[in-house]
Amino acid sequence: MNRAETRRNGRESVAGKEETGAFTRREALRLGLAGAAGLALQPGIFLQRRLMAQDGETKAPSVQKRARSVIQIWMWGGPSHLDTFDPKPKAGYAYTGPFDKDIATSVDGIRIGAKLPLLAMQADKYSIIRSMTHGISAHETASYITQTGRLPGRLVFPSAGAVVAMFKGYDRGYKGLAPPYVVLTSPQGRFSESGFLGPKYKPFATGGDPNRPRFEVEGIIAPGISDDRQLSRRDLLHALDSLGKAIPGSPVFADLDRCEGGAYKMMFGEARKLFDLSQEKDELRDRYGRNTFGQSCLVARRLVEAGVPYVTINYKGWDTHKNHFDVMNRRLPELDAGMAALLSDLSDRGLLDGTIVWWSGEFGRTPKIDWEPPWNGGRGHFGACFSAVVAGGGFKGGRVVGCSDERGENVAERPVYPRDLIGGIYELLGIDPGGPLQNPLGLDLKVLPGDEEGASTGGRLAEIIA
Repeated sequence: MNRAETRRNGRESVAGKEETGAFTRREALRLGLAGAAGLALQPGIFLQRRLMAQDGETKAPSVQKRARSVIQIWMWGGPSHLDTFDPKPKAGYAYTGPFDKDIATSVDGIRIGAKLPLLAMQADKYSIIRSMTHGISAHETASYITQTGRLPGRLVFPSAGAVVAMFKGYDRGYKGLAPPYVVLTSPQGRFSESGFLGPKYKPFATGGDPNRPRFEVEGIIAPGISDDRQLSRRDLLHALDSLGKAIPGSPVFADLDRCEGGAYKMMFGEARKLFDLSQEKDELRDRYGRNTFGQSCLVARRLVEAGVPYVTINYKGWDTHKNHFDVMNRRLPELDAGMAALLSDLSDRGLLDGTIVWWSGEFGRTPKIDWEPPWNGGRGHFGACFSAVVAGGGFKGGRVVGCSDERGENVAERPVYPRDLIGGIYELLGIDPGGPLQNPLGLDLKVLPGDEEGASTGGRLAEIIA
């Protein structure tokens, strides 16, 4: 389809989307906007700004705003709390398997899994919540609860990333080089992260692999196509644009031109450099780890350094029903190097005070190991008790909140629910958890559920909020 046909078809599509406020990546591609990049940089061109008609800012929360950005390390599939931040070396082989040792950290009295020696040296920078709970052991429901703070119901509420993108994104004056909500590298896929807020608040999923020589970010670098060829395609598109030349001054065509310009600016301008890890020293890249997770952590640091409000690293490979310990022997060193380097790098650059790092999966894994075939030493889903880690942005370091029992099977002290953790993150970002959640449906909703909605809570995380 040449650009003239694109413009003719685009006129009808745009009219429809202006009415609904929804605009998909596939439609953006059909309109010739060079993928998601063009839409992401110019989100207000076709979308109704319904949210701006409502009350603009939430009231000030009970703590002083400290954080500017969030890096969410999402452990897709659910990491074992016993093998990471809540080891139980005395529980016996049926629970520990070969991981029957813990190690001291830089903070007296805090011990973590022996496979995390680099993170042990950074313990003064983070706090461990060992009493996370929601009781759900199904991926989709647990992911929804952990990332929204709500039980499933009639409405699909937005994830924390989408909420932050709404309060800190384009409608609130954000002018960053990258979209306000970025996922490295693939969508999480368990539920619609944007919920009823719609496609405007979906994360920009980069695709590609930052550990490859060329990080092929979707909408910025086309696989197998050189920069010269991409520019030649643009020139050819313009040469074939007979309709655009015949109808000068059309506002619809002008909007398309602005989108195209924004897309090419992202593809060949400063935005592209955000994802170019060749600008980093080899020594630093080695510290993060020459693997997809480690290099994703480095990209995340670059993004928050550039002011991106919310970055999720979707770290897959933790759903270990089978051969759990073989997988952990590969995964834990990656986690250790990448997360430890991220914390120290953020700290060295003066970014940690303004950046929340949130490590968690949707649940933990069964403390008791299933040694029978075909599991061969596997751990199942476990939502009764699991761990989360938070650092930076106003969260205190060197602390432990709550505890599990001697085998990690139940919360023994101070239950913490997803609503409590997300509420703390919102507070530190300057978002009132009890304030109105503006929405295109015109409903009277709160950012997080209140007690009157029956949502479980262990109370505000006053122990670790500075």
